[in-house]
Amino acid sequence: MKNILNLDPKVIENARSCAARIAESIQTFIDMHTTVSIERTVLRLLGADGVNDVDIPIPNIVVDIIKDGGGLTRGAAYWIGNAMIQTGLSCQEILEKIAADELDITKLSMASTEKVQEKILPLAVEALEKIRNETSKREQYLATIGEGRQPYLYVIIATGNIYEDVIQAQAAARQGADIIAVIRTTAQSLLDYVPYGPTTEGFGGTYATQENFRIMRKALDEAGEEVRRYIRLCNYSSGLCMPEIAAMGAQERLDVMLNDALYGILFRDINMKRTLVDQFFSRLIIGYSGIIFNSGEDNYLTTADAYEEAHTVLASQFINEQFAVRANIKEEQMGLGHAFEMDPDIENGFLYELAQALMTREIFPKAPLKYMPPTKFMTGNIFKGHIQDALFNLISVWSGQSLQLLGMLTEAIHTPHLQDRMLSIENAKYIFNNARDIGEEIEYKRGGIIQTRAQFVLEKANNLLHEIEREGLFSTIEKGKFGGVKRLRDGGKGLDGVFIKDENYFNPFIDLMLGGVK
Repeated sequence: MKNILNLDPKVIENARSCAARIAESIQTFIDMHTTVSIERTVLRLLGADGVNDVDIPIPNIVVDIIKDGGGLTRGAAYWIGNAMIQTGLSCQEILEKIAADELDITKLSMASTEKVQEKILPLAVEALEKIRNETSKREQYLATIGEGRQPYLYVIIATGNIYEDVIQAQAAARQGADIIAVIRTTAQSLLDYVPYGPTTEGFGGTYATQENFRIMRKALDEAGEEVRRYIRLCNYSSGLCMPEIAAMGAQERLDVMLNDALYGILFRDINMKRTLVDQFFSRLIIGYSGIIFNSGEDNYLTTADAYEEAHTVLASQFINEQFAVRANIKEEQMGLGHAFEMDPDIENGFLYELAQALMTREIFPKAPLKYMPPTKFMTGNIFKGHIQDALFNLISVWSGQSLQLLGMLTEAIHTPHLQDRMLSIENAKYIFNNARDIGEEIEYKRGGIIQTRAQFVLEKANNLLHEIEREGLFSTIEKGKFGGVKRLRDGGKGLDGVFIKDENYFNPFIDLMLGGVK
């Protein structure tokens, strides 16, 4: 996009460089630590799955044994590789014996790190090859049946029952949806384990499990082949099992995953150290798998004023971008989030919303931006709500957004019915078609409301980033600079699952994914 807003490129570069230094300072902390969820993810990538006779997930059983034996600082991969050397058993046989309480791998003789690495590396390479095969299937579908035109029509499914979800998802695909997001059951982000198998009893959404991912992926492939358009699947890689769910998503060919460096800290009170360490490994997996991540800046505007705090959204986008860069994620996979959430009673509010959307697109030109609909000021008046959604859709096509989470006219009343979703899709398709090239036809008044607003937000975001750099990200979060939510660095959930790596720590997937193994 051209410099239509007359933004100062030096200010943009200054903000981006500052965000990079913030991310680098946190990366030093990240590189020193691992977590129970990262080690469970390593096991899942190596093939660990299933539950024992009392439904405890095998990855949790193994990691808890290693942790209780004082060995987690060396990494789960070391102990599995060492057990293979000492027992002559396969990885799967070892996992089964551990689950049956027939083997304590921390009490075996210990081989050198070099020998363990040599034993485990082929398994890691094989695991990544399976992920690449799924990525190839996506690419094959895109090359043969194609996909919808951006902005992608992105809708949510949230019945709680995976089999009901399938019916609604396939109906939405037939109505024109390009992305199906299966909302996760309430509070799953606070579970420090991943449920197993298909589920039918979620509340406010459906449990994120590997089997549920597999069921929905199959259903959307069937629907995509029917409508001759690849349908993308979205779920949540966040919470206490952030990297585990990223791995499951990669294995089952999810296309989009909600994954934010700060969201779990601010809105789920998950410890900031745990979240920041976990987000790096989860993003390595996402980047390697060709998945688009969605960050959660839109959530700030549900707790803070969208007009007054717009600069915090942009500052967080810069930070999320730089964390993604460190995880080897391409810009084309960075679905940075923002939202149409200003008070509809603000005079010229549409112009301010347009300025924010145009600014975001101009600063992040290749990113598949995730644009979120009005929710905070939806009142239950379905007629006004439908108009609010129409203005949101107009700004989206005007400013060249990428992933358009469609608003529902019954927002704030109930979980959307099939007909509500159909009306939302019709609304968006009508506006996208009738205003397709409006962004190419408009010129902006120099020094006018739109340019002035965008320049002001950029300058204020740049100032905030420099303040964060001076104070440190941990201190900034403690002071409530994002979304008006304060969190303590040693508070929240999951801190007891964070460990300092020892000098012999071994995780084969980090180097393999950063190196882009072929």
